[in-house]
Amino acid sequence: MDAGPFIVDGENLNSPLWALLERAVERGEEIYTTHPVLAQVWRQPVRQANLARAVRCFEVCPLDNSVEVGRRLAESSTSDVVEAHLAVVAEKVGTFIVTSDPDDMAKLGARFETYQS
Repeated sequence: MDAGPFIVDGENLNSPLWALLERAVERGEEIYTTHPVLAQVWRQPVRQANLARAVRCFEVCPLDNSVEVGRRLAESSTSDVVEAHLAVVAEKVGTFIVTSDPDDMAKLGARFETYQS
């Protein structure tokens, strides 16, 4: 999952994001995000209790494949390291990205589903 859904609806328990997460957890699906995505959204832990709770459901992947990320940026003529890293991770684990920025994910060659709150 990229940063957009967390930023838009991370603290709204009645949002589509929470419904999506709840369904995925109930089905036993693995949910991924990355440390760089969390760095983009984590600002005030006192006010982000729901985000902290949600993160416990995720496999959080470190930024450890910088060469692949750099290549993906070069191939796509894009510059967002966080999004490129997420695209590389999603490809490695064989999943899609829930994103509010489909244009950039398409440029990066990622499989994605558009998130709308």
